[in-house]
Amino acid sequence: MKLNDAQIDDLTGKVFRTIVNNGKDGILQSELWKELALTSRDGSRVAIRLEKRSLIRREKMLENGRWTYKLFPVKLPVDTFSIEKAPCLTCPVEHMCSLEGSYSPVTCGQIEEWLVMSLDILNHKKAEAEQQPSQT
Repeated sequence: MKLNDAQIDDLTGKVFRTIVNNGKDGILQSELWKELALTSRDGSRVAIRLEKRSLIRREKMLENGRWTYKLFPVKLPVDTFSIEKAPCLTCPVEHMCSLEGSYSPVTCGQIEEWLVMSLDILNHKKAEAEQQPSQT
């Protein structure tokens, strides 16, 4: 069954989210089609549409003796982890905080605690990712 333009439009968001969810490593076009149960023709139409909108880039590559494309997001969404639980967001003296003031981010114990905790969490996530087997 051939998809019409409205169905292709509906798939575009789903395909884009899947590509973004694979992050900077991208996803092989053939894997994406299998995951979303698309035909090669329909999947290619969606990928080309996303590429024309500058949302993804396609890189031609040889995989298992066959030419295919690997799909990468042009921009990844901003990760809010870096500001989650930042003490400044709820600080009662934030309005008086400045580099030269009596309340300063340079001397703030709450910021120091938050940074240390954030680095510990990032290091833990990195160590977990390194321990997981590669999915290539």
